[in-house]
Amino acid sequence: MTESPSFSSSSSDFGSVTTADQNAARSRVSGDATQVVTTEQSRRWHDVFWLGIFLIHLIGLGFLMGLLGLNRFKKKNRLNIDQYTAGFSENEAGLTEDYWPLYAVAGGVGTLLGWSWLFLLGSRANQMMKVSVHILTTYLAVISVLCFWAEQFFWGVAFAIGAALQFLYVISVIDRLPFTMLVLQKAVKMVWNLSEVTRVTYAFMLVVLIWTVLWSFGAAGVVASSIGDGGRWWLLVVLSISLFWTGAVVCNTVHVIVSGMVFLVLIHGGRESASMPPNPLVKSLQYTLTKSFGSICYGSLFTAAIRTLRWEIRGFRSKIGNNECLLCCVDFLFHLVETLVRFFNKYAYVQIAVHGKSFNHSARDAWELFQSTGVESLVAYDCSGAVLLMGTIFGGLITGTCSGVWAWIKWRDRVIMIGSTSMLMGMVLVGVAMVVVESAVTSIYICYAEDPLLIHRWDTEFFNQISETLHQRLQHRSARAREVLTHATHNQLDSRIRENTSV
Repeated sequence: MTESPSFSSSSSDFGSVTTADQNAARSRVSGDATQVVTTEQSRRWHDVFWLGIFLIHLIGLGFLMGLLGLNRFKKKNRLNIDQYTAGFSENEAGLTEDYWPLYAVAGGVGTLLGWSWLFLLGSRANQMMKVSVHILTTYLAVISVLCFWAEQFFWGVAFAIGAALQFLYVISVIDRLPFTMLVLQKAVKMVWNLSEVTRVTYAFMLVVLIWTVLWSFGAAGVVASSIGDGGRWWLLVVLSISLFWTGAVVCNTVHVIVSGMVFLVLIHGGRESASMPPNPLVKSLQYTLTKSFGSICYGSLFTAAIRTLRWEIRGFRSKIGNNECLLCCVDFLFHLVETLVRFFNKYAYVQIAVHGKSFNHSARDAWELFQSTGVESLVAYDCSGAVLLMGTIFGGLITGTCSGVWAWIKWRDRVIMIGSTSMLMGMVLVGVAMVVVESAVTSIYICYAEDPLLIHRWDTEFFNQISETLHQRLQHRSARAREVLTHATHNQLDSRIRENTSV
């Protein structure tokens, strides 16, 4: 894989022409930064209901996890909870401290991987992303083999299917990876020059680690309980959904903070510009953790699942060929997901950071901006989110493997239970580090759609490359639309000819 896509020698001239066309079509864009960024007085509280739901969930689950862990901490059935689960008891009860160290290993490995990613962001980020893309399929296949060897057939099949899907997805988007790596490289360059953003990310990783200490305490209590395997799995699923939502909220909080900073830097022409507002990071933190936090909690419930489904459908759709029946079914799913993406997409977080809107309003405005300017075709072509997700999954798999191997040595019947929940812990911790780059990517696309000259002023060469790619994608879509229209016209003519012949 090359570092950047190969572009024609006339890209510079083309970029200037494209800029003129785009600027003519975007009359809404203002060159004055004060007209782009929402003022302090105009920001209001949004999605307060979901903020309340998240806080109630956090308090309730925190209390439940404390009870589950304390019930078997140094003494079996300390809080006499077993009297309520006597009808479900099928296993010999253990102690919380028997299993808690395994989750401590998961927390330590996940934190180490996340901090290493941030530390190597400026020098080795591109190489690490390439490794994540190419090695993930192999790693999933190896874990599948190990599960079959351990006679865990369900999980062996699950990881084998995951390896196959990952392989097929990479094959389907292999031609997009050079452009994706170019965008990621520029995003890393942007973030690396904002040292305060990296420090904030370290702090939020510490917050997640503290929460996972309590979470793992409750999870260890569930694993140590005398409840049957089915009951323990249901409890762990509930705890895992809670951890996923909490982790997504923290990641998207970092997303909003970083997006706001990147947008300000691009709008004002540099971090050291005289027009930069004072203490931008402090104000961004203030708005993110107060008036915009409800929107973050709301979007975090749905965005990740919808985005992942959209990637898979897009990759599969591009490789179907001329199978009209299958294409029709996939197109139906594709348009359904596209409708959901209109109201749940990651670009909403940039609008939240900059304009202080509600989540659905931000998502809709971002998507309409992309469609009206044609940048949506560029966003659809880019696979940076998928590449970063691969890195997150790879980090989670490494974390789960470390805890799973220890569990295999001590309690072979609980290795999957501990390994899978440890993997989720690792994904959350590594995901906080990965979201820094993703935030920069989303901000770059929003700025390019708002005003291409912002990107031109920041990096002229990158502007020429992204403009040429946009032109190519728009040409590709036009050609495909003409092909579909021609095919439909030919079918109608053939049908009429057959009707006339029969008459």
